[in-house]
Amino acid sequence: MEIGYKGIPVFFEEKGSGSAVVLLHGFLENTAMWEGFFPILSSKYRVVAIDLPGHGKTGCLGYVHTVEMMADVVREVLRYLKIRKSVLIGHSMGGYVALAFAEKHPDAVKGLVLLNATARADSLARKQNRDRAIAAVKKNHRSFIRIAVTNLFRPKNRKLFREEIAKTKSEALKTPLQGIVAALEGMKERDDREVLLHFSPYKKMIIAGKKDPILPFDSLVEQTRGTEVELVEVPDGHMSHIENKEEVLSAICWFLQK
Repeated sequence: MEIGYKGIPVFFEEKGSGSAVVLLHGFLENTAMWEGFFPILSSKYRVVAIDLPGHGKTGCLGYVHTVEMMADVVREVLRYLKIRKSVLIGHSMGGYVALAFAEKHPDAVKGLVLLNATARADSLARKQNRDRAIAAVKKNHRSFIRIAVTNLFRPKNRKLFREEIAKTKSEALKTPLQGIVAALEGMKERDDREVLLHFSPYKKMIIAGKKDPILPFDSLVEQTRGTEVELVEVPDGHMSHIENKEEVLSAICWFLQK
């Protein structure tokens, strides 16, 4: 399905009935990343997966796609669907968008799951890495995508999940140059939202890859210390929905049933 927002198309998929569950993909991904989750989750819940700006079939809204602006797009889709309250599940960049949404609209959140995502802002080193990535994208965005996607997986899994990696790259290559740069700029500028893990009233979970090459596992453990956030550890990399699919799906189903 598709709605219009500020002159661009916003694509989303909706299936099932019951309590609403909103799926938000990561950087260089789109709704296709949830294919293995959609049938199981939609058998019990009303599941909505949204292509965020500059990704999938959703258009670009400028040079910088802030996570706050992406959260506004999510809000617009939920308004259109007349969904008042939902559980938000975000992978990586989708987690940053979910946090921005939760900060803006706490009363619209029933629960929050961060999948390979941090509540902290980018460190200086991470911001510098984003700048290098932007330069690499502008030089050769197809080459950047191929390398970037491979590097999200734990090294020992790169051969094991060769087909899944090829499919992920194929989907990522649909992301336009403008969408890639705008997302990198937006993630670089995002605020620290660790306070939400401590003081928000809804239930929360972080699913963390022990060998995530992007987000240090120890940092995610630190963020949950002294909070009521459920921390689920899975053994592999940043692409837990592929590398540890069964564990992730099981954790999400358990969280939704609570």
